[in-house]
Amino acid sequence: MEHRSEAGETDRPTIPCTPEAVQNEGLVLVFLATPAEVSMELAPAMLDAGVRVIDLSGAFRLRTVENYARWYGAQHTSPQWLADAVYGLPEYFRNRIPGARLVANPGCYPTAANLAIRPLIDAGAIDRLAGIVCDAKSGVSGAGRKPSLKTSFCEVTENFSAYSILNHRHVPEVLMTSGLDECEFSFTAQLIPIHRGILETIYFRGKNLNSAEDIVAIYKERYKAEPFLRIHKAGNAPDLHAVAGTNFCDLGAVYDGRTGRAVVVAAIDNLTKGAASMAVQSMNLMLGFAETEALL
Repeated sequence: MEHRSEAGETDRPTIPCTPEAVQNEGLVLVFLATPAEVSMELAPAMLDAGVRVIDLSGAFRLRTVENYARWYGAQHTSPQWLADAVYGLPEYFRNRIPGARLVANPGCYPTAANLAIRPLIDAGAIDRLAGIVCDAKSGVSGAGRKPSLKTSFCEVTENFSAYSILNHRHVPEVLMTSGLDECEFSFTAQLIPIHRGILETIYFRGKNLNSAEDIVAIYKERYKAEPFLRIHKAGNAPDLHAVAGTNFCDLGAVYDGRTGRAVVVAAIDNLTKGAASMAVQSMNLMLGFAETEALL
């Protein structure tokens, strides 16, 4: 942490990211945008010092050490905080976020997937025996800032690739939040040569549906009080330009009543609704600000 003048020059030394320094600054909440293993070390220290934490890594998103080990391939070093961490998806956990000491900011892919799938699961509008397929495409910034061969310009430009097939670490967040079994949900992440944005095309067989208007009606009813959900007219699908740089999630639906095939498209900006601005949305709830403060 550091303070800068209007000219951009640092006017005092950088403050170390320690509980003591945070307390001396009088901070009541910190954001951790650190690797999971670093968050496991820093978050408990901050919490023990009485500072609330919003963690943007995957360190505290899952509920058990066994689940974490399976999907992240590593041992969890702060298991005592897994049960206390609140999953920071305000649209579904708004009543728990204000009183939380530790909020686990959701992954970008699960944010779009859960906002699209859960209302339909709750409404009984999906034939779960037929399964759900989520075809997810993300801009390169979704891989983070750490340089790697697969995200270099020459590898990404004029290219299109799938990765972590059947083993993506964001899958358990969808299962946990939307109440699905793993056998019901197939997810493939794909990298596209743009710098930001996530577009997920979700396929399923409809149940108790007559038209796309029925899907839209379910979304409108569930999200009628949500400031950051925008529902397209039946038969229309969102795109990435409309959500870039915003905290919105846009949803659209198409349905073929003859065959029961349904397609839902969800679009978010992976850097905002999929990360930073969602964390600010949770912060607003935790500190008693208007939920939309600085986001609209």
